Amino acid sequence: MTEDKTQEVKDKELSKKAEKISLETEQKDSEKIAKEKAESLSPEEIEKKKKELLEKVKKISKKVDVVKTAELKEQVKLKKRADMLVPLEDYIKNGIYLGTKVVTPHMKPFVYRRRADGLAIFNTDLIDEKLKEGIEYISKFAPEDVILVCKRQAGWKAAKMFSKYTGIRVFTKKYPAGILTNTTLPDFFENELTIVCDSWLDRNALHDTVIIHKKVLMICDTNNFSTGANQVVIGNNKSEKSMGVIFYLLARGYCKARKIEAEIPDLEVWTGEE
Repeated sequence: MTEDKTQEVKDKELSKKAEKISLETEQKDSEKIAKEKAESLSPEEIEKKKKELLEKVKKISKKVDVVKTAELKEQVKLKKRADMLVPLEDYIKNGIYLGTKVVTPHMKPFVYRRRADGLAIFNTDLIDEKLKEGIEYISKFAPEDVILVCKRQAGWKAAKMFSKYTGIRVFTKKYPAGILTNTTLPDFFENELTIVCDSWLDRNALHDTVIIHKKVLMICDTNNFSTGANQVVIGNNKSEKSMGVIFYLLARGYCKARKIEAEIPDLEVWTGEE
């Protein structure tokens, strides 16, 4: 190797060493400056910066929480809609959610709001929930141990159809007084459950059932008291269409639970649309 080449190699090595030393020096200087800046801040300034950072963190977390809560609520709502006994549209078009202008303390928890005309509106999610509970409740009893009482004319058609497909005895127009309590009557019989369509109109049947300490499932509108009921189904009990929906669902659920083979007609037949 010539002297010129040897010198060239040495120059390159020296250049690299110098560059390395320069970088190390710059880094140390930067760290020193940052340290000095931090040390130069007063305790009040440091506390202020901490508060600012905490506020920023809170704002960001709130935004995230709001988004998550909204998404969860929407998911829950969609799941409830999917799990309904019938589509929400069927509940609405048949007016099952329409109450009266009177709201009793017993029905207040189920009311969603009032319309401009003063009518109370049932929460449709709760209507569906109570119907599911009602189906589960009546399914514990055999058909021969249940009677259905419906004095209101708007419910006669649906009540009779319910009786036809479930085998449950029904009393429309008039309930024979004493048939559950007076053992001397020729038509006396014992039951375990009485389904009452209106606690006021069907009060005689309700009274007799309570006296003999048997169970009661009651269909309640916003103006009904649920005193004496062991299980409540909520909804409009003054409309033929609404009562059609209620008895259609009760019949369908009861037959399925009790494994009763019955070709139950579509909802439209029960509500009078077909």
